Amino acid sequence: MDTIDKQILSLLSQNARMSVKEIASQVSLTSPAVSGRIRRMEEEGLIAGYTLVLSPDSSKQRVNALISLSMLPAEKDSFLQLLQQLPAVSQCYHVTGIHSYIVQVSCRDMDELEHLINKFQKFGQTSTQIILSTLLHRPMFVD
Repeated sequence: MDTIDKQILSLLSQNARMSVKEIASQVSLTSPAVSGRIRRMEEEGLIAGYTLVLSPDSSKQRVNALISLSMLPAEKDSFLQLLQQLPAVSQCYHVTGIHSYIVQVSCRDMDELEHLINKFQKFGQTSTQIILSTLLHRPMFVD
């Protein structure tokens, strides 16, 4: 990855809908050259995908939480299969410390959150923190 690739990634991380033509003008390349670089970075897995980030106001009616779970390594595959089936799960982190995983969820209401917690407790001990507000949300940028 060279300096121009980093510039392209930085621009896309700020606005994934930026046109190739606009990117090309900012990095002083032709549109086909930028398209080729983006395609190569996608094929290499450097760009894993594009996503939609909802404004904080759009999730005000939802219950957002972090569920920490301690479980035996032998349960990992079954747990990951369950996570794939749960649309309320947005992220799952494998972490160090007393917990094995931290799962970020966005539920319609407290009943759905309680239902998820009960499912997770079949795998081990849980600890849940409800997110009251987001003080800082910074998308990852390329250095």
